[in-house]
Amino acid sequence: QVQLVESGGGLVQVGGSLRLSCAASGLTFSSSAMAWFRQTPGKEREFVVSISWSGGSTYYTDSVKGRFTISRDNAKNTVYLQMNSLKPEDTAVYYCAARPRLYYGETRPQLYDYWGQGTQVTVSS
Repeated sequence: QVQLVESGGGLVQVGGSLRLSCAASGLTFSSSAMAWFRQTPGKEREFVVSISWSGGSTYYTDSVKGRFTISRDNAKNTVYLQMNSLKPEDTAVYYCAARPRLYYGETRPQLYDYWGQGTQVTVSS
């Protein structure tokens, strides 16, 4: 079955950096759009960024542009999220999601087929 396993979350101070990883198995990773979402208690899951199957195209939500960078390594079936200049409002559980489609710009969580278990990111001030 499909598995997405996130890692790399943790506690970091304001202005710090973290790198999240998401290792995928059980799907044709190289033809799947991948994305990162985040969620805080009591709020809906929020789109952060997505990347096309090739890695050549990306789509960021405005609040993370210039600070976060998504990338992927199809040889390792892994997608990454480099997060720099972290702010307290970035605190959330971060989820990796997969969509076995070529279109990469989907922001609605209900249209992603597979999800990881989430990794907590806490930014302290």
